[in-house]
Amino acid sequence: MPRAIFVNLPVADVAKATAFYEAIGFEKNPTFSNEQASAMVWSDSIYVMLLEHAFYRTFTNKQIIEARTHSGALLALSFDSRAEVDAITQAALAAGGKEMHDPEDLGFMYSRAFDDLDGHGWGPFTMDMAAAAEAHAQPAEA
Repeated sequence: MPRAIFVNLPVADVAKATAFYEAIGFEKNPTFSNEQASAMVWSDSIYVMLLEHAFYRTFTNKQIIEARTHSGALLALSFDSRAEVDAITQAALAAGGKEMHDPEDLGFMYSRAFDDLDGHGWGPFTMDMAAAAEAHAQPAEA
């Protein structure tokens, strides 16, 4: 199996969370989904597991954070263009997500940020790696 990441997120309502993630471009893998969990596929190596709270608790003894008021992680997805960053953000907002802050344009990088239905933060972005390297190679202004 190639290296992959499986992000496990606690959600209040698996069906509603699944619909949200499908609306922003994830695909549900029915083989690993049931009423307790949905396996959402972003790419061949990125998966988001939406786990009902009781099921999530079987994986940890720690208290589940209230992601609407506490931050435990900020998850970023890269895109090839500003239009794609804007499109996923608009899809998230249309599906009930909340924009976290205004778009950020650093010249070499453009990003947006939104919370899903449960408050988990996502930051879609696009970056020109050559321009980023050049920007970071220049001495900082005093």
